Amino acid sequence: MLDERKIVARVLQGDQDAFRVIIRTHQRLVMHVLLKLVPVTEDREELYQDIFLQVHQRLSAFRFQSKLSTWIAQIAYNMSLNYLRKKRIPISWELSDDIFSGKNETYSQGKDDAPDTLLEKEELKTLIQQNVEQLPARYKTILTLYHLEEMSYKEIGQTLKMPEGTVKNYLFRARKLLKDSLMKAQQNGDFLFE
Repeated sequence: MLDERKIVARVLQGDQDAFRVIIRTHQRLVMHVLLKLVPVTEDREELYQDIFLQVHQRLSAFRFQSKLSTWIAQIAYNMSLNYLRKKRIPISWELSDDIFSGKNETYSQGKDDAPDTLLEKEELKTLIQQNVEQLPARYKTILTLYHLEEMSYKEIGQTLKMPEGTVKNYLFRARKLLKDSLMKAQQNGDFLFE
């Protein structure tokens, strides 16, 4: 496990290898935030670099009032929002009745899984991923931070600057819509559950 205080101290003393450790440790988190908010691949790549440059420049201001990952996620989130505003890309915050949600789950592949079972799991995974992509930016981000990055409600609230209760509410609503969406897909014969 990364000792945040030691690694930050090493970076502040000029240790570039220590900063590479921070990048490696948090690159997935930053990419998840970018993938859910920024639609253009080239812009995501540029923002990715800018985010870690900003992390490096502002690291001396980090006071350990939250986890380092929460602080970095907040920088990634804020820079992504600034990018969207600058490019005049609309940011959708509210759910509408015709938008479904989901979570991006990874399935473990057991050695006893039959090919047809694996195919069904892949179909479900694809269906869930499609539903996540239909969500407004904030909901996609919350689902990603909670399910993929395993952040707590408090950490997500700190990252997105919203109360924990709001985070819980958004997750509840997204899961409900996912369930409804999957049931609708089953009724339409798009996917059959065992």
